[in-house]
Amino acid sequence: MKGEIDLIKLYGEEYHRLQLLRHIGDISQIAGVKQYELASGSEKGVAGVDFRTGSGLNFSVLPDRGLDISYAEYNGIPLCWRSSTGDVAPTYYEPEENGWLRGFFGGLLTTCGMTYLGEPDTDGEESLGLHGRVSYTPAQNVWIDSRWEGDRYIMWVQGKVTETTVSGENLCRTRRIWTELGSTKLRIEDIVENLGYQDTPHMYLFHINPGFPIVAEGSELIVPSSKVTPIDEHSAGKLSDHARCEAPTVGFHEEVYYHEMEADEDNHIYVALVNRSFNNGQGLGLYVRYHKTQLPKFVQWKMNGEGLYVIGLEPANCWVDGRSKERERGTLEFLEPGGRRHYEVEIGVLTSNAAIERLAEKIEATKRNS
Repeated sequence: MKGEIDLIKLYGEEYHRLQLLRHIGDISQIAGVKQYELASGSEKGVAGVDFRTGSGLNFSVLPDRGLDISYAEYNGIPLCWRSSTGDVAPTYYEPEENGWLRGFFGGLLTTCGMTYLGEPDTDGEESLGLHGRVSYTPAQNVWIDSRWEGDRYIMWVQGKVTETTVSGENLCRTRRIWTELGSTKLRIEDIVENLGYQDTPHMYLFHINPGFPIVAEGSELIVPSSKVTPIDEHSAGKLSDHARCEAPTVGFHEEVYYHEMEADEDNHIYVALVNRSFNNGQGLGLYVRYHKTQLPKFVQWKMNGEGLYVIGLEPANCWVDGRSKERERGTLEFLEPGGRRHYEVEIGVLTSNAAIERLAEKIEATKRNS
């Protein structure tokens, strides 16, 4: 209704803007965005941006690593898996074969693409390594800011990443990551444009990586899948347990599953990874929301090994067996000159079993109504 005030939920209370500001000297007391630069080793020189929402959700974005999200926590509890590589500077990028893994920090989000992703591949005369260049490309025109919009305090980082070569592709992605005071979720908005003069292959995937303690023995993947297809014989043998996490396992061999998802009435898809046993049964989870028309595919990466203890939630516009396979199937997407694609993804915390059950009921209703 006209004249309604958006109340800010903090510390178990609700405040309007002026009421809250009376209690503090500056907004940085409770929330904000801070820039910094890493200072040593292979991370030296990497620019970072830390967000604090005041709700307990804090996360780190790396403009020098394609504006990906290298870390996230809720009330001091890590939400994502982190690899042993650290936040490696883009100068260490190894594009050949599986060299991409030498700087794969995991994190809440590592983006794959933009012109190719998936397994190392040969497409025509072009040799392609693992998962593409976008996560190793520094952003330009980076804009970090915040402002009040009525009674909402919005915080964001925005920038552009270009994948281009002299005589080939020229794709530019504008990314905006934003959240607001008191929120337990963040939103990613990407626009990928073809600034060149030829049709260009376009493969794109959001590699979202929940980790311990959300990933734990007995944790569960909740999805509105109508069909689940294992990527290989090994995964096929584990299909019955694909949605449940195991304890860290010696010699665990990764499993990958393709999901065909059902959207809700707004054409959104919700997926979640939840640990209902966390903190003596209080529960904790992570959810992802995205548009089916934008990202029609979903890949699940299950890796329950020692140290490699993670579940990958991966909305995408393609599968992950390489660009030549997409071309052979006739499913390879192209961006026409001047064309653009728009992607919106929301990632949020499920802070209790009550929140988990509400989302689980919504997902189940989507499956029933499909």
